[in-house]
Amino acid sequence: MVKTIKIGSCASVQGQVVRSLDDGRVVIQLGERVYTGFPVGPRAA
Repeated sequence: MVKTIKIGSCASVQGQVVRSLDDGRVVIQLGERVYTGFPVGPRAA
């Protein structure tokens, strides 16, 4: 599944979901890089 996450006040990335964390953050992979942040969009609530 592809998801968009917020990684800063003005930055977001979209990539393949690796896992979800207990605090609501999502880990995604974009190429060889891995990012952690809070999901954005209608399902973020």
